[in-house]
Amino acid sequence: MANECDDEGPAQYASPPCFLHELDPAFRTPLSDWTDVRRWRKAERERLIAARLAIAADARATMSRRIAEGLDAVIGDIAGRMVSLYWPFRGEPDLRPWMASVNARGGRTALPVVIEKGQPLVFRAYVPGDRLEKGVWNIPIPAEGDPVLPDIVISPIVGIDPNCYRLGYGGGFFDRTLAAMPFKPLVIGVGYELQRIATIYPQPHDIPMDRLVTEAPGT
Repeated sequence: MANECDDEGPAQYASPPCFLHELDPAFRTPLSDWTDVRRWRKAERERLIAARLAIAADARATMSRRIAEGLDAVIGDIAGRMVSLYWPFRGEPDLRPWMASVNARGGRTALPVVIEKGQPLVFRAYVPGDRLEKGVWNIPIPAEGDPVLPDIVISPIVGIDPNCYRLGYGGGFFDRTLAAMPFKPLVIGVGYELQRIATIYPQPHDIPMDRLVTEAPGT
């Protein structure tokens, strides 16, 4: 259910790029311009979100439970550790039951909060049952709660490549937040197998996940 990131780097091809799509369907023509990369990411983001939303609700619930089991296997003893999760949005894995179990086992949990566009996220302590209010995109956020620094950050993906570079929603909040943290947390991407892609065309500001957990056994 979890895998380490591949550190071997992108595959190397000996054939001329113009014929590679005939030999390898996963091949993508290199994009060197950030404008082209942004345009490609926007289209890919829309495709992947649509595919995620097409999964039946009961199937998503089963996949979410498997992802929760994978997180337990990766993290181990949760007691005394602060975990940042997220409120599920647009078909993302629903880990709210797992969040409750973290607190029941002696861990602590938090949710990310958008304070301002172009600025890092703030993490607020949250326990299921605490009062929520609507944040950006109407996603619930803790109405109150002390700012915290999580030991573990669980981040939903829109897409992910073999080197664990994450395609998100395009706001840049995730990378900006990790870059601003005073220490490096364990960062785990969560999503479905169908969200694996050949590359996100990573840029210098992109920060890869440490681990990926999906619904598939042994991934």
